[in-house]
Amino acid sequence: MFIPTNPLASETAALHNVWGSPDQPGKTMLRSPSRLACDVSAAGCCRRRASRTLRTTWPVVIIFGFHWITFFSGAGLLAGCDCFSPLNTRVGRRGQDTLAVATRTGISEEAEELLLESGGGAREGEEEMTMEGGGDVGSRKGHDDEHFEGVDMPETAHLISRDSWFQAAFVLTTGINSVFVLGFSGTIMVPLGWVPGVLGLIAAAAISLNANVLIAKLHEFGGKRHIRYRDLAGHIYGRKAYSLTWGLQYVNLFMINTGYIILAGEALKAVYVLFRDDHVMKLPYFIAIVGFVCALFAIGIPYLSALRIWLGVSTVLSLVYIVTAFVLALRDGLNSPARDYSIPGDKTGKIFTTIGAAANLVFAYNTGMLPEIQATVREPAVKNMLKSLYFQFTVGCLPMFAVTFVGYWAYGSSTSSYLLNSVNGPVWVKALANISAFLQTVIALHIFASPMYEYMDTRFGITGSTLQFKNLSFRILVRGGYLAINTLVAALLPFLGDFESLTGAISTFPLTFILANHMYLMAKQNKMSSVQKSWHWLNVCFFGCMSVAAAIAALRLIAVDSKTYNLFADL
Repeated sequence: MFIPTNPLASETAALHNVWGSPDQPGKTMLRSPSRLACDVSAAGCCRRRASRTLRTTWPVVIIFGFHWITFFSGAGLLAGCDCFSPLNTRVGRRGQDTLAVATRTGISEEAEELLLESGGGAREGEEEMTMEGGGDVGSRKGHDDEHFEGVDMPETAHLISRDSWFQAAFVLTTGINSVFVLGFSGTIMVPLGWVPGVLGLIAAAAISLNANVLIAKLHEFGGKRHIRYRDLAGHIYGRKAYSLTWGLQYVNLFMINTGYIILAGEALKAVYVLFRDDHVMKLPYFIAIVGFVCALFAIGIPYLSALRIWLGVSTVLSLVYIVTAFVLALRDGLNSPARDYSIPGDKTGKIFTTIGAAANLVFAYNTGMLPEIQATVREPAVKNMLKSLYFQFTVGCLPMFAVTFVGYWAYGSSTSSYLLNSVNGPVWVKALANISAFLQTVIALHIFASPMYEYMDTRFGITGSTLQFKNLSFRILVRGGYLAINTLVAALLPFLGDFESLTGAISTFPLTFILANHMYLMAKQNKMSSVQKSWHWLNVCFFGCMSVAAAIAALRLIAVDSKTYNLFADL
């Protein structure tokens, strides 16, 4: 066996030990030495440029850190992820892997330069990953220092295993502080009241965190990254569970997206009414406008990781409408007489609305697509995703709690299901808040539609530049068609509170609590005590019963509202 006689040769041998070489028949030669040398040098150059970029942006991070104390700031993305680094403009995926290997094996800059001199430049035409392109279609190995030495990557057309935990945390907080947060005062607090409402929101946060942690820990179960919820269920249960889980998830995400379109339509209508309340433009018209704008955005953003800077924009927009609603509601509450906090309705109605509100509690915290979000996180995927979840359920929940509690305090049982309809204030302030709510919804909807986009892009091999004619026409047809159906359903049935309840009942409960506990039980049962097994079975049974009860309550509410409102109602 050849033993290197100098440090640079040792480092070169370390690279060959990871990537393989022709002299080692037991390993697969993934890259030629010349190309490997170029990748190491290019990656090292990008690393140094990225370092210079971070050094120049630290004052910005400090400035926005002050705002972080009162509200999570989108500018924090500058410090928490590499999305503004030159590394992201044009770097091959394998070049990133080479950089990771070089870092772990201790390759110095001198070794990189020596390899570059011996290997020559890169060949033109070599396949590279660009910001517009998708991922390599096919499986590969991911290197995880904390878990498996080689974790299989499944086939996908989208970019995965690239983002920092901080970016994933902002994806999660974008969902929890989306425009839906403006409805929780009316759809959760009004049916439950003060004590059950406050305790319910806190308990739901703790239970949801526990369930999401279980799912995150199963991400690499069996030596393979399960980048889709249905992949994880299929790996544990089999093909039938794969199809059932995909169906539940599709319904969950479809209904969430429909709810986003309804809320965005209400926001646009609220702006119109502020300046011209003549009833010429009705809610279905605004819903159609929202659907068209969402389709344009979906065509331009190829995959979930490409949101990046848009997550910062989303956070600023959330800041605008949440702070506006909070301040105006606080002012109204201080200037108004005593409010009525009694739960409206008769005895039977209160029972059903309470059960429906319980489903809304689940809906408030959970996405139903945690594995898809975790797929974008770089290694170690499990540890980084847990950081994102802890961020979501601590800092990320604070704005939601603030606007929900203050909204209910200010208006009591008369609180609207869309808080900006209840507040009083300057016209331009309310208009700005509603426009911000509309624009943030466009970004948030793209997150929950991304699993469908990934499925279609992978199924038909849509990779490469967004502006390629094939890719552009495909996204116009498929994504535009999907959102057109969403928009039609939103215009037909704009009953927001009932909509959230039904979503939580038939899909969020099973995906987040029932499947999470049972899958973890199946995967780890040999390592659990009898007490732990009993706890997970208790969760499965309890949330199974809650799912059935919440579905019945939601269907009853929809039936009642259907007698009050017609199709394409102008609410």
